[in-house]
Amino acid sequence: MLGLGNPLMADEGIGVYLVARLVESADRYPAVDFIDAGTGGLSILYQIEDRRKAIVIDCAFMDEPPGTIRRFTPDQVQSVKVLAHQSLHEADLMQILGLARQLGQGPGEIVIFGIQPERIEPGLTLSQTLMDRMDEYISTILHELRTEARQD
Repeated sequence: MLGLGNPLMADEGIGVYLVARLVESADRYPAVDFIDAGTGGLSILYQIEDRRKAIVIDCAFMDEPPGTIRRFTPDQVQSVKVLAHQSLHEADLMQILGLARQLGQGPGEIVIFGIQPERIEPGLTLSQTLMDRMDEYISTILHELRTEARQD
């Protein structure tokens, strides 16, 4: 499980924040690695290499009300991210997943949880809108893990 985002930019850090919270349940899911991938750029390619399943959590602009969580597969996502090309850590998740597939190193299954941010701006805290829905996010993601565990 990868949590993506920049925790210095308010809601942009939701993936990192959630993985930190979900690691509290790690003892119930010994086969799961809980990874703070932050703004890992192409290093994500190596973190998902040859895994059976990857679950990615990140903020996503989805034209939904702030705080909305949605589950996607890569085939259901169309990235419109514009890269500024100012950092080696900058990358488009969909391009990384596509590259993993092309290299034959991608996970067998990829699930993406996107959360619509309320604010992306310098700040160390998530918006109250996202904080108020934290239990929902954790429940939704743990449900995905429980479903996976039953299939093993």
